[in-house]
Amino acid sequence: MASFPPLGSVTICEIKRVLITAENLSDDRAKETYAKILGIVLSPVSFQTDHLISSPSPEQGLEQQGRTEESGQRNSWSTALRVIFSDSLKRLFHPSDVKLLPEVDLHGVSWHHHKHILAFISGPNHVTIRDYEDSEGKEPFILTNESQRDVKLLEWRPNGGRTLSVACKGGICIWTASYPGNTASVRSGVASGTISSGSGTRWTLIDFLRSHDDEQISALSWSPDGRYLATGSYESPSFTIWDVAQGLGTPIRRGLGGISTLKWSPTGDYFFAAKFDGTFYLWETNTWTSEPWSSTSGFVTGATWDPDGRMILVAFSDCSALGSIHFASKPPSLDAHLLPVDLPEIQSLTHSKGIEKIAWDASGERLAISYKDGDELYKGLIAIYDVRRTPLISASLIGFIRGPGHNPMPIAFSFHDKFKQGPLLTVCWSTGFCCTYPLIFRSHVLP
Repeated sequence: MASFPPLGSVTICEIKRVLITAENLSDDRAKETYAKILGIVLSPVSFQTDHLISSPSPEQGLEQQGRTEESGQRNSWSTALRVIFSDSLKRLFHPSDVKLLPEVDLHGVSWHHHKHILAFISGPNHVTIRDYEDSEGKEPFILTNESQRDVKLLEWRPNGGRTLSVACKGGICIWTASYPGNTASVRSGVASGTISSGSGTRWTLIDFLRSHDDEQISALSWSPDGRYLATGSYESPSFTIWDVAQGLGTPIRRGLGGISTLKWSPTGDYFFAAKFDGTFYLWETNTWTSEPWSSTSGFVTGATWDPDGRMILVAFSDCSALGSIHFASKPPSLDAHLLPVDLPEIQSLTHSKGIEKIAWDASGERLAISYKDGDELYKGLIAIYDVRRTPLISASLIGFIRGPGHNPMPIAFSFHDKFKQGPLLTVCWSTGFCCTYPLIFRSHVLP
């Protein structure tokens, strides 16, 4: 039977398919449960959510920007005409993309690939970093810079030391950690900023990859070798592949819809790109050829690859089931099949009509799902599934995670993919806590 967290309780961890709860968050409760097994306490990190919740929508931001441009350019007929023409094109080609952006799974929390370092969006222009390996640095870092405006998502760079990419208005901020005697190299022309701590760690903005026409970056994905960074925008029909070392971007254009999701496969052989018009593309990265697909279940709101890079789970805006795309043969073949992955509990238990966000851990054994609306009893909970691939995907419900505070809602969540003792799921809640939940079920870890 699935574990259900009682009203007024908070979830602490999973142990052997049972989700453990407590009356409130505390390190003592963590020590009593998972810390005895894992040898670490993953304390929650608090942050201010009023800015995140009350920040204007992208649509309101564009309206405000339009008003500002209009007031400052009344005496310039040529400029005004260009603005009107540009706005007309946006309304013609992207009439609803901005409105639909809040439905997309924007990844606002990310674990370092090889370290116990957590980064998450903690304000409209702020990113918080918590290093659980730094015994002296108990207080988290707050990264902010004049170039870092309206942050939408972030992701650590694979094989790039402690380097973090932050997608924002006008481009991508690239931050890196340095230490005394190890100064970070800043690209010429970048308005750099350095944030230090008592432990000696310094975070420096080393580069700003500027987007075309000051676009808002709303999709981002690193190649698994950390050499290339793919970015996209709801304002543009093309996505860009950046050679980060050179600071050079190559736009790749397909169709007219703005970009909703980009995902590089774990092996680097394939690349997934989706648009708000309901189309999505599978690319093979050897020759960069693609195969177009279309959906009758709305547009893609989230996607996550399996550990082997031969299958991708996809969530759609108008569907309460997932789709699994299976490749029929080895790369560079684009021969693939789309199959449904039914999650009957989402409708039967929660009475929800759609999936909101998804995250799949690197072992392929645990799947986390949040869903739209739902009745009062299940509203705001995260469903945890046990997943089997034999070779088709089947998922069985383990239970639900409840966050802290009054009426908590998940803002963003992600798995730590390289934690040896099992999956760690981190959730940023609307109540101002970023909490990490160990999912302990493997026999070699349990006493």
